Amino acid sequence: MTIFNKIILFTDTDGKARFREEPVELAEGTPASQLSKLFSSPGYQLRHSPVGFRSQFHCTTTPQWVFILQGQMEIGLQGGVSRVFKPGEHFYSDDALPEGATFDAAVHGHWSRQVGDEPLVTLFVRG
Repeated sequence: MTIFNKIILFTDTDGKARFREEPVELAEGTPASQLSKLFSSPGYQLRHSPVGFRSQFHCTTTPQWVFILQGQMEIGLQGGVSRVFKPGEHFYSDDALPEGATFDAAVHGHWSRQVGDEPLVTLFVRG
């Protein structure tokens, strides 16, 4: 059985966003075309971000897969940790604001930015 590595951006117990990895089994299909179970999705969006794009700190409002189709996307966390995702790479964004919390940009969420000289094109698939 093959494993697909799911990179997850999540909110930890201290309210800060962190990355973790979790396996997804590809136990269906055939040896030539291994598949995961079928996941449901309420929809998807495409986004184009021009060279120079950078967001402020924010939380994910709806859990979603983020697939990089073109360009590079950097995700930055509190404390200076960041990770760059290239075309063909992905992560699952689920760093929601903790229940009952008021958003504080010094504690919660992440920022994103386009990296390099090519616009960023992403596919968001709601989870």
